[in-house]
This record gives sequence, structure tokens and C-alpha cells, in this order.
Amino acid sequence: MLDINLIREKPEYVKEALKKKLWDTDFTELLSWDKEKRELLKVVEDNKAEMNRLSASVPAAKKAGEDVSKIFMQVKEIAKKNAEFEAKLEQISAKMTEFLEALPNIPDDDLVGGGKENNKVIHVYGKKPEFNFKMKDHVELATSLGLVDYDRGAKVAGRGSWIYTNLGAQLEWALLNFFISEHLKDGYEFILPPHLLNEQSGYVAGQFPKFREDVFWLEGLEPQRFLLPTAETALVNLHRDEIMSEDDLPKKYFAYTPCYRREAGSYRTEERGMIRGYQFDKVEMVQYTKPEDSDKAFEELVGKAASLVEKLGLHFQISKLAAGDISHSMARTYDIEVYIPSIGIYKEVSSASNARDYQARRGRVRYRDSATGKTRFVHTLNASGLATSRVFPAILEQYQQEDGSVVVPEVLRPFMGGLEVIRPIKK
Repeated sequence: MLDINLIREKPEYVKEALKKKLWDTDFTELLSWDKEKRELLKVVEDNKAEMNRLSASVPAAKKAGEDVSKIFMQVKEIAKKNAEFEAKLEQISAKMTEFLEALPNIPDDDLVGGGKENNKVIHVYGKKPEFNFKMKDHVELATSLGLVDYDRGAKVAGRGSWIYTNLGAQLEWALLNFFISEHLKDGYEFILPPHLLNEQSGYVAGQFPKFREDVFWLEGLEPQRFLLPTAETALVNLHRDEIMSEDDLPKKYFAYTPCYRREAGSYRTEERGMIRGYQFDKVEMVQYTKPEDSDKAFEELVGKAASLVEKLGLHFQISKLAAGDISHSMARTYDIEVYIPSIGIYKEVSSASNARDYQARRGRVRYRDSATGKTRFVHTLNASGLATSRVFPAILEQYQQEDGSVVVPEVLRPFMGGLEVIRPIKK
């Protein structure tokens, strides 16, 4: 959620910044409500002060033999008016909250406006793989190697689903174990969160109310719950409504979960197989930091995500996203995009994002500043580390051999019993 003080002080700046996110808004009504709210607050506080003054005068009036019934009548009349003012305040506050909740986060000043057409590649690792034989796509490879059963996945769960089988399941688990081991070495705390989350968790993460229909809701549960679309949704709620110690920051977490997405993609040719699906595995990193440390934390998360793809030996690029292509609740995002040879394009395997204090304001996640004693909102950041459903196809395609086999990346071999090459199954 945006800071009303910033909108009050710099409405044109905020308006122009949101335009870079392709979001046009008018703050006239909001600022009118804000003015009325502050005026009402002053009246309510002044009335409370008067009521306290009158109540305090009763003992002296009684002692002087005066009739105190008039004082009680005055207090009653003021209290009645104040109740009306407070009801009005509640109505105005609700309207302001609804307006503010719908606004996206302000993009960082250095981001260009517009959509994905304005994204900029800022780093490229390795060279595009070249083959002196007719290459296969990941669907054909996964099938011939007995790694994935797409037909039975569709049979038991429907379109947009698949089943990892035999060495495919081992390769998937090897990826997850590799990611987990790397994060543990870097001092991140391992979390296994619930997969069923309450509505407040989606609100704090910034997914609700705008994207409420993009998740899977479970019927018949009270309170109502949804399947987590990413572990970020759970991790940024760990310290909701808490005041943290400055000494505890930064907090660095990572979690492994399946992710459940209602929209599994368009099923274009380029999204065959496991490029998009309703369920996929992901390891997610989240940091809570002081505001002055969040830029450094962002670079750390980008570097960690990129290093995982480097260690897998995959060709990839890093793109700095334009303001209109970053998600609703984020101020900055870099995508780590792995190359899929069969379709000749790059697909995101990690989005590293800085929400600044947007999520923290929604969740009232604060820390106490040791110098001033005052509370400040933390900054929250996240990055995939990594999602497997595109890394898996990239490994198959980039490491494929002329005989239809696939070389196992060296860093994964310890997690696969030393297996070096996956060979086609005999029919």
C-alpha cells in the first residue's frame, strides 16, 4: 500500500510515476476525503478533550453545591455528536483504504515506462548452444528418456499437468536439493510453509484484491483459504503485525513448495510440455531489510539466482523489466531468463523483485530504530531460487547429445547417485 503522506505531499509525482506502470489515476477525490478526515479527527479530539474537561469539573462543582446535571447533559450531547462524527470518519477511512488498496506500487525512478517491449537485457551468460545434428525439443526428449509422462498427467489431472517418472523424478528432486544446499550454505533459513493460506496473506503480498480470481480457492473451509501461488505469499507474512528488533535484520528465508496457478498459459506451441502449468515446483527466497539496505539485498538476490543457473552450466540472460511489466506490488524487478533452443527464446526461471515498504505497510511489518526509538516499516524482497519447470526443459535441450541422451550437469550428479548421462529407454 502507498503512503498517504507521499500522495498528500507529492500527488503529481505519484501520478506520473504510476503512469510508467500504465496506471492512470486521479487523486482529487482521495485528497478531498483525506482533508475531510483530518478535519473530522480534529473535531473529535477537541470534543473528547472538552468532555474530559467537563467530567473533571464535576467534583469541584459538587463541592461548591452546584447542580451538576447540566454538566452531565453537556457531556451527553457532545458524546452523541462525536458518535456521529466517528461513524462518518469510519466511512471515509473505508473509502480511502479501498482506493489505496487498488493502487500498484511506485516503480523505482530509474525504470523506463511502458510494457515488456521496453525491457532491457543487462547481462548475458555463455553462448547459445549450437548442434551439428537435428536437435529435439524437451517434450520429445523427456518422453524418449522416460522422464515425464504427459499423457497420464493429463489423464489424472487434466490439461496443464504432467508426471515426473523414474529418472525424471530424480532429476527434479536433484534440482531442488541443489538449490536448497546452495541457500543453506549462504546462511538462509529453510522454511516449509503451509500450502493453504488465508485471505489476509494474499492481501499483504499485494495479490488481493486485484488478483483475487487468479488463485485456486477452496470451498467449504472457514475461514476461506486458497492454494499458495508462490511461497513468497507465505514468507512475506511470517512477521505480519510484528515489530522486529533492528538487530534481527536482515531476515533471510527460503522455502520449497509446489506452486499452484489458476492460469496455466495459452498453450501455444512455445508453451508445450512443462513451460507453463497449473502446478510446478519452486524454491523461493525472501528478505526483510532496513530501507537503507534493500538495494544491496536486491543485488544479492539477483546474484544468487543467476549463480544457480551459471553452476548448472546453462546459457541465460538477465533482463531489467520496464515499469509496466513488473508486478502490481513491486517497485523493481530483474528476470533471469534461460534459453530454450527448440523455440529460440528465453524463459524466466527467476524474478528478483524489491517491494520496498509496499507489502510491509499492508502487513504492518516494522522494526524499532535503535537511534530514534521509533518504528519504521521494513522493506521486503523476493526472488525465485529457482523454479524448476523451465530449468528442467533447458537442461534437456541444452545438454542433449546426438544419440538422444542428455548429460547430467555436474553439480546435480551428487544428488543422482553419480549418474553422468541419461540415456533413452529401450522400447
